[in-house]
Amino acid sequence: MKTYILRSVSLLAFALMLLVAPAASRAQIGISIHIGPPVLPVYVQPELPAPGYIWTPGYWAYGPEGYFWVPGAWVLAPEPGLLWTPGYWGWGGGLYVWHRGYWGHHIGFYGGVNYGFGYGGVGFAGGEWRGGAFFYNSSVVNVGRVHITNVYTRTVINNTTVTNVAYSGGPGGIKAQPTAEEEAAARETHVQPTKEQTQHEHIASTDRRQLASVNHGKPAVAASPKPGVMSGKGVVGAKAAGPSKAPEGAEGKHVAGGTGAANKPGAGGPPAGGKQPKPAGQPKPQGQPKPQGQPKPAGQPKPQGQPKPQGQPKPQGQPKPQGQPKPQGQPKPQGQPKPQGHPKPQGQPKGQGQTKREPKG
Repeated sequence: MKTYILRSVSLLAFALMLLVAPAASRAQIGISIHIGPPVLPVYVQPELPAPGYIWTPGYWAYGPEGYFWVPGAWVLAPEPGLLWTPGYWGWGGGLYVWHRGYWGHHIGFYGGVNYGFGYGGVGFAGGEWRGGAFFYNSSVVNVGRVHITNVYTRTVINNTTVTNVAYSGGPGGIKAQPTAEEEAAARETHVQPTKEQTQHEHIASTDRRQLASVNHGKPAVAASPKPGVMSGKGVVGAKAAGPSKAPEGAEGKHVAGGTGAANKPGAGGPPAGGKQPKPAGQPKPQGQPKPQGQPKPAGQPKPQGQPKPQGQPKPQGQPKPQGQPKPQGQPKPQGQPKPQGHPKPQGQPKGQGQTKREPKG
């Protein structure tokens, strides 16, 4: 992974610039570097800690050792009615310039970056002010188990091409231009990040686990329940890291109402869909049924199907020796009454006297 060591101005020069710049213009000064930020990591949103908090998404900031991740956090608005416009990295003059976020009565332009959880590239769909109370859209943000009545459900259709690219303009950046409403919001009075938000960024800058050169785009703390909380209950780490380089020509349509989140992979790109079809789509080894379909060796039932030795019942079924009743059933000697039936000698009354001679002989 590339180490982000190049920058157009040194931090010392940047600090001197802040010292000599008037307070009113300091908010407009952002660091400029030559290397674009990593893509946004994938993470889940912590539960709402209490009513009144507004979600501020995480972002890549830049320090002496390169990019580091500032966790997303639930933050109390400086005053009722204010909404948070996230900061963003924009391309201009051959450099990547950081445009700091701010509080205002309307959401301004934040580069079309899809930070998720209601910040889909333009506007905010996670909640709204009604009078002096903030109402949460439970279909977008994680209200969790907090007992709260200021909740509504509004399904938001995402017409935005979902990417995890973290900068606007330049090679591979998001192609977005501010709308008329966003330009009007930019001219309104703004309130700078709160003290808690500033401390939150400073704490993240001192945690080496948040450095992109250490976590390779998968920070240990991706989101916090409150500013400055880097451990304990409610703190979540990144589920996955995006690619080390933004895809060339990545574009995000700047359409109001997008809810695509940074906690979602970028639209199932080629890495996910390019390798899978090859093993799944090559059914030839499995679909060649010739080796399996050659039933000649297995299907030669001739040895098994030759029932002639078993099926030759001729030796068993030859009842001829048993069924030859001719010796037993030859009644001809018994049924030959001819010797007994010779009545001629008996019928010769003349020879009755000769019968006495037979016993003598």
